[in-house]
This record gives sequence, C-alpha cells and structure tokens, in this order.
Amino acid sequence: MPVIDSKYKPAFLFKNGFVSTVYSGLVRRIKDLEQERERIILFDGDFIDLDWSFSKAKTKKLVILLHGLEGNGQRPYMTGPAKLFNNNDVDAVCVNLRGCSGEDNLKYRSYHSGATEDLEAIITHIISEKDYSEIYLSGISLGANMILKYLGERDIVPNEIKAAMTASVPCYLYGSAKALHTFKNKLYHDRFLKYLVNRLKTKQQNFKDDLSIEDIASIKTLFDFDTIYTSKAHGFKDALDYYEKCSCLQFLPNIKVPTLVINALNDSFLSPECYPVKEAKNNPNLHLEMPQHGGHVGFVDKKNVYYNEKRALEFVKEIS
Repeated sequence: MPVIDSKYKPAFLFKNGFVSTVYSGLVRRIKDLEQERERIILFDGDFIDLDWSFSKAKTKKLVILLHGLEGNGQRPYMTGPAKLFNNNDVDAVCVNLRGCSGEDNLKYRSYHSGATEDLEAIITHIISEKDYSEIYLSGISLGANMILKYLGERDIVPNEIKAAMTASVPCYLYGSAKALHTFKNKLYHDRFLKYLVNRLKTKQQNFKDDLSIEDIASIKTLFDFDTIYTSKAHGFKDALDYYEKCSCLQFLPNIKVPTLVINALNDSFLSPECYPVKEAKNNPNLHLEMPQHGGHVGFVDKKNVYYNEKRALEFVKEIS
C-alpha cells in the first residue's frame, strides 16, 4: 500500500513536537469513563489486569488497547480512544501489562516490547471467555511494536482479529534506543529511567538472588537498564539481542490483516528506520501515515479527541 497522505493539521502551538508530547503526557485528561477491572492468570502463574469499558448498546465488537513504556490502562492515550470507541458502539479493554496496574507482578520478568506471548494469552482469554466476533488491536509506542510483532511473526492469527491501529511505533528498537539517549531527549530519558529504576528497586526485594542493590546502582541509562534487567529477565543475551529480536520492523512484510501505522515525522523518539516506507509499499495490508506533526503520542486535535484516535476509528469503519 502506498504511503497515505496525512490530513493532520494541529493548532500552531502543537506543531512543536516537544510541546505536543509534553502536553499529551502531563496535561491531557479524560473524564466520564467507567472501567471494570478483570484479572487474568497467565501461563506461568503471573497475572495481567484488564480494564474494561462498554458501549451503551450491546455489541460484538471490541478494541484491545496496549500502552507504552511505563504506561497503564488509565493513561489518557488509553482512556481517550476507549471512550471514543465506546461512543461508537465498540467495547474496549485497556491492558495493563505485567507490573503496570499499580501492583507489582509475581515473577522476576515483567513486560517488554516483544512480549507477544502475553498479548496472545489475552486474546486467547477474550476469544474463549467473551462473545466478540470482531476484535481490533490498538497500540501506542511499545504496545504498538508488540502488536505489529504479534501480527507479523505468525502465519495465522485468530479470525476474530479484523484490523490493527498503531501510533508512534519504535519499529527499530535499537534506533529508538539511540535516539532516546541523545541530548534533545534527555528529559524524557531521565523520566523513564527514574520510574523504571524505582520499580526495579521494589522487585529486587523479592528477587535478591537475581538482582543486587549494586546492580541497580550501576544503572545510569536506559541502555544499562536493558542490559542489566530487560535482557537477562526475559531470556536475551544482552540489550542488543533484545532490540534485534523484538523490533517489529522485520515482521511487517508478513502482516496479513489491515494495519494502520501513524508515525509523526517530528517524533524525536524515532530513528529513520522507524518509518517503514518500503515495507508499506510492498505489503497491501500495511497502511503507513506520516504526519509532519504529532511528536510522540502527541496528535492533539479538537474536542480532546486526538487525530490518531479519530483515524483508528475511521480505519475500523473503512474495513468493516
């Protein structure tokens, strides 16, 4: 599919990638969304919490929403699209990845960009226990990479999965990791690192044989975090092995369901490889949109409904 011409035209202030990213992360609020929590037990005895919200009308349509690094099911970029889909006769479930629901998970491992076994478990649970005939996958950043990897790494996906919508996708994890370590992204880098290390300190109290206080003290960068924790806890040789094996870029050619990727050209988290033009042109199922503006998850638009959320709903309606 050729690259889609984007129609996103934000207000002047939000043409600045830094402003749109920070506003969206720290200022935006979503009101009047009621969620019900369900805990599911995973294959290894760990748990994931799902936050459900429902359309007023009975429906067999569901959108599964996945968050980004250190996100959760209550972030505005999750509750915003959940509310929009609910108002358009689609139920929504906001996934809290392992350890992200306000309670530390039970295992030494947690979540990462390529943990598609957890997404598969969620989808299997929903198909077997709920009554949905149309399921849509929607992801932001880390969660978007996970969705695209899930769709492309297997030859067959459940028939119920009809489409996927993703935004701000770090398709090439090593490139995005390098971008996050540049000076222009220092504020983001340090904020992510602070939250990740603090959670790791909590986990270390229960897994002292796996991780020492000295190990944690040696973590000065996100690359250090992925070297000392992410790679070791999840079966990779090192951080580079993790980035290589979990980047969704390599899996895009094999995606067989209609899939939308929206990556802003002024997203400072993304490297050039994260704009998969060649892959989109060679795969009729892959629809790539590259707005000039939007920063990282900062597609601010009118009435507090973001452009990427409107496009996700439009995409669903187009293929239905």
